[in-house]
Amino acid sequence: MGNILAYPLTAIYYLAFGSCLLFFHAMQWLCFYGLGYAAHKKSVDLLNGTLLLCLGILGTRVRFDQPHQLNRDQPYIIVCNHQSLYDIPPLIWFLRKIHPKFISKKELGKGIPSVSFNLRHGGSVLIDRKKPKEALAAIEEFSQSLKKTKNSTIIFPEGTRSNSATPKRFQQGGLTTLFENLPEAMVLPVSISHSWKLMRWGNFPMGVGVHMKYKVHQPIPIQGTVPSELVALVEQQVVGGVEP
Repeated sequence: MGNILAYPLTAIYYLAFGSCLLFFHAMQWLCFYGLGYAAHKKSVDLLNGTLLLCLGILGTRVRFDQPHQLNRDQPYIIVCNHQSLYDIPPLIWFLRKIHPKFISKKELGKGIPSVSFNLRHGGSVLIDRKKPKEALAAIEEFSQSLKKTKNSTIIFPEGTRSNSATPKRFQQGGLTTLFENLPEAMVLPVSISHSWKLMRWGNFPMGVGVHMKYKVHQPIPIQGTVPSELVALVEQQVVGGVEP
């Protein structure tokens, strides 16, 4: 029955989702070129809050457990496992206070309304994963930007979505580069559970009644740590917090 119901709900969801992307693409453009960074960021926050409402069409619930106060004047490196595309809106919405930016593959920088515009103009960095040396250099430069702005960044060290409850092994390169170039930051491990179930049947239909869970762990200072050991600790915390 749930599978049958998923078909009409998915159709309605995609209509709302696409309309949302198009509307906020225009809003982002107007804010960015007419009003500046603060207005553009607000439009991105509203976009992701609205995307969460759209997911409600599918009966999706989101629980975001964040027991620790976060400091806007403190950059954070937010390290998450990556189960699906839908991991992202709750992260941007619930962590909007600390201005999260992304380390993303360059392919996402074009062709997707709202998303591509924000990645190009919102303070994130686009990297070519086929050119690791250039990618690490871009992350080094990105770290200096975070140092100046006190913004935070979200990184998915698996490198790609797992599409399951079992995380892939973390790739150390990007994380180690961030740790070495942004020692004043705090690491914020986040475990994401059940978002893969939204795509359990593929793109159509989507899963209905999914309860996505986000567990935010205790922030970890980078200063005085060995980067490779810190990567191992963060991976252990993130993976250990993922529910089957």
